[in-house]
Amino acid sequence: MEELKKAVAREALSFVDDDMVIGLGTGSTTAYFIKFLGELIKEEELEVYGIPTSHQSRLLAIESGVPVVSLDEADAIDIAVDGADEVDPALNLIKGRGAALTMEKIIEYRAGTFIVLVDESKLVKRLGEKMPVPIEVIPAAWRAIAEELEVFNARAELRMAVKKDGPVITDNGNFILDARFERIDDPLDMEIELNTIPGVVENGIFADIADVVLVGTREGVRKLER
Repeated sequence: MEELKKAVAREALSFVDDDMVIGLGTGSTTAYFIKFLGELIKEEELEVYGIPTSHQSRLLAIESGVPVVSLDEADAIDIAVDGADEVDPALNLIKGRGAALTMEKIIEYRAGTFIVLVDESKLVKRLGEKMPVPIEVIPAAWRAIAEELEVFNARAELRMAVKKDGPVITDNGNFILDARFERIDDPLDMEIELNTIPGVVENGIFADIADVVLVGTREGVRKLER
């Protein structure tokens, strides 16, 4: 599996050109891309800047030799590169297992081209088939929002931390609810509806946003385009 992640991360380098600003996603596959990007910058003496979507991607970019800038400092974002937890046939996504979904969506929505890196296990017939939808929420409202999600026939659980006591805390200081839906027939409509719930900051449905999906398979890297 790690070799498939490395393969799609290397393939994504073909989209990189000099004088680019690149959105840097969060997660294990994107981590390989950031490391490889640092090597490419050094080898070809490129003037490339990265906009991190999380503390994790920022620290890794600095460690890998990728100059970083903030969203405020960039006039435009040429490309964004990130992973996904699920990809449906229309290239709609579920993202957010790394709890960085809000900044990911802000940056990737603004990118000229959004490139998604996955292995073939992430391809599904319908969103929600394997993974819950992460929802970033204001801490004081998490229980009320969990109850509100029952209207959508969803069962929501507060995501708990592994190496600390209590819930996962996002880079924005919020909680994450993981919501399992019976089915998601219209991802774009569901994405919009979830964000109308008071106290919801952002949700992990990324509908109509991916331009290219690079899929790592044992036969090689497949390229899917909208």
